[in-house]
Amino acid sequence: MSYVPHTEAERNEMLARVGVDAIEDLFEAIPAEHRFPKIELPPALSEIEIMGALRDLSEMNDDLDHMACFLGAGAYHHFVPSVVKHIVSRSEFYTAYTPYQPEVSQGTLQAVFEYQTMMAELTGMDVSNASHYDGATAVAEAAIMAFSVHRGRRHKVLVSSALHPEYRETLRTYTQGMDVEVVEGCDLDMTPDALAKEIDGDTACVIVQNPDFLGRVHDYAALAESAHASKTLLVVACNPISLGMLAPPGTYGADVAVGEGQPLGNALNYGGPYLGFFCCRKKDVRRMAGRLVGETVDIDGERGYVLTLSTREQHIRRERATSNICTNQGLNALAACVYLAALGKCGLEQVAQLCYHKAHYCADQIDALDGYTVERNAPFFNEFVVHCPVPVEELNAECLEYGIVGGYDLGLAYPGMSDRMLVCVTEMNSREQIDQYAKTLREVAP
Repeated sequence: MSYVPHTEAERNEMLARVGVDAIEDLFEAIPAEHRFPKIELPPALSEIEIMGALRDLSEMNDDLDHMACFLGAGAYHHFVPSVVKHIVSRSEFYTAYTPYQPEVSQGTLQAVFEYQTMMAELTGMDVSNASHYDGATAVAEAAIMAFSVHRGRRHKVLVSSALHPEYRETLRTYTQGMDVEVVEGCDLDMTPDALAKEIDGDTACVIVQNPDFLGRVHDYAALAESAHASKTLLVVACNPISLGMLAPPGTYGADVAVGEGQPLGNALNYGGPYLGFFCCRKKDVRRMAGRLVGETVDIDGERGYVLTLSTREQHIRRERATSNICTNQGLNALAACVYLAALGKCGLEQVAQLCYHKAHYCADQIDALDGYTVERNAPFFNEFVVHCPVPVEELNAECLEYGIVGGYDLGLAYPGMSDRMLVCVTEMNSREQIDQYAKTLREVAP
């Protein structure tokens, strides 16, 4: 309920409390010529004229419908089948919230169950939760889960320096105030074998990425064996599209598979909202944060769905909760579910193959340019590092003039790498776009 001062004394007292002398002082941020009642508005327009003016303004923006994009680094430009938008826009899903009452939430619960099933199959893990906010928070929750699995007796989280830099930042933010030490591998080029030597009896988990932030694909089987030998959990962050072609984390010994689910049917959306997928072994399911939908039968023996686990503080005693995260990205997870169902195993494999082969074609074209060198010290999926003859910031500014969104400037995340660029290629990049990109890079180089 708002309070309106009735006397000048009351008004002056309220102004004094907020630290101003007069009401006019509250509007000092607004230029004097634009303050009421001297607002000068243009002549009135009809709805048709206004829509035309707004359309003209919108066409001044750059967007990926009209530009070629070679920027990835955690958010990717993929084709989204029209069926995805059609399903997620239906009112029964679009307006749904937490399914507290299963008897009236069967559609939502089944959608989550199907999503969980697909993600578990995709990652080669036993179970999946109903999603986290994004890939970064999923990584942080994995570290907290490992701490919980060891009942607080282990305090070290070993992290590869090639893990997404924003994931590492979020992990540090999440673990502030906890008795957890986040230790990064000192070398960006540290091999899995070298990382394994950093594991000790106080290590709760080791977190790696595959493909890593620089696009390199690694064999983590030996690292998994070393981790398990010391009863340390292996957490693998991965690009879900790559799993249409590469071995899933569960096949080489990962205990937790996490990542950003945006590539699965979710557009770039100016940076969000996205979803973080989280999959683990069945033996650790009660330590997993978030909710889990399960299948059962009702009183008549008909199939039904319920919240099997919901280990958050809103549902159980605070001291027994595994996380205080109270919301999953339900609509985004539904989009991922519809996307995977629409593509099927063969479709997902085809998308992955297109990304892989187009990326390697692009790498060959750039590597042939004078002054540019592609790093080939490890296999890559759809992202690769390019050494450039001029700072990446300058290259990208020039590329924008040609209608091209260039690669990620690695100097933003790793000091001293301003001459190196992370280039991403997806199925959305045509051969003509790739050739034009290589031509543009050649023309803007000194």
